[in-house]
Amino acid sequence: MSEIKDKAIQAKAITYSLASMSTEQKNQALEAMALELEQDTDQILAANAQDLLHGRENGLTDSLLDRLTLTSERIQDMALGLRQIVELDDPIGEVMEKFDRPNGLKIEKQRVPLGVIGIIYEARPNVTVDAAGLCLKTGNASLLRGSSTAIHSNKAIVQTLQKALEGIGYVKEAVQLIEDTSREAASELFTLNDYVDVLIPRGGASLIKTVVASSTIPVLETGVGNCHIFIDESAKAEMATNIVVNAKTQRPSVCNACETVLIHRNWAKQHLPNLLDQLHQHHVSIVGDEELREWDASSEIAEHKDWAEEYLDLKLAIRLVNSTEDALAHIRKYGTHHSEAIISESDEHVVAFLNGVDAAAVYHNASTRFTDGFEFGFGAEIGISTQKLHARGPMGLEALTSTKYKIYGEGQIKS
Repeated sequence: MSEIKDKAIQAKAITYSLASMSTEQKNQALEAMALELEQDTDQILAANAQDLLHGRENGLTDSLLDRLTLTSERIQDMALGLRQIVELDDPIGEVMEKFDRPNGLKIEKQRVPLGVIGIIYEARPNVTVDAAGLCLKTGNASLLRGSSTAIHSNKAIVQTLQKALEGIGYVKEAVQLIEDTSREAASELFTLNDYVDVLIPRGGASLIKTVVASSTIPVLETGVGNCHIFIDESAKAEMATNIVVNAKTQRPSVCNACETVLIHRNWAKQHLPNLLDQLHQHHVSIVGDEELREWDASSEIAEHKDWAEEYLDLKLAIRLVNSTEDALAHIRKYGTHHSEAIISESDEHVVAFLNGVDAAAVYHNASTRFTDGFEFGFGAEIGISTQKLHARGPMGLEALTSTKYKIYGEGQIKS
């Protein structure tokens, strides 16, 4: 029997006991996991150093290396994320609706776990902890399949989490790592419908497309982030500049970083030179159309693919537009339904933009970098969904639940 099938069977076997765990038991497990992460920081960093060495040898970009890198502070943040999940309300068992039928039947709609959740992700070891914690709080077993670039980090983290679970008498199979990172192993995982209830891909467009196209298991689809900021003609100059610089440079390797800025021509006439200067000071390379080159001779001419690109790096596309409608048309053509923002002091334009954009998160006068489970108060997140069924936006605890109806009768039969 393959590693994947064996671990999937183990995960399925414990789903019923996980579903019956009390909130207190789950919170105890989360606290134990957080404490063990802090205690095992040195071992985890040593394992991460191996991955970083291999990554540099294999030519990983600075952006990917940043995603892969763990520090003491980042591990502390991972532990903090688990403790924040402890503080969140447990959705399992929540009665969402309750109503009586004319025939006397009493019906309740209640939140329940999904079961076994397979998470397929790329070079971000923090996802290992986020996914394990969220799944545990919701009574789900997590079957984690990271990439080869982070295998040493992921193995060390999962060993730590399982040690914590065993230490308090909890079933360690609640969190399992698939150590086989081959494509063949992934293909096998895609077809384990008898044991895995849902798959969640987290990563680039290629990974997500592969999972959606190949899986016979239902997929909770997370999306890539070709995020836009539209600077309206009424935008305050300092605010717009600060937001764009933050959204592009604060952490360019993440999916909620800004990739394209659309600027009203009237705003550009007065304020574009300063914005460009600030971006260049932050070492951002810029692509745009011929008109932009009149303002910035160092910019490259953008091709069609540049407007659709998720750069995940210090690179930005800029286009000048005539109106809110022009900005909306561009976003509808190139956007990925992730996060979009308008910087404006015009109520009319703000309403038109917020209502006209089809995205999981739409901002007014704020950076797109806030599309995040932590920032939304959900604790850690399992990913950001850009689809419309089941869940959309940052997916916290509720996104990892399903529902069941409980019907109470007094002998009723169907006539």
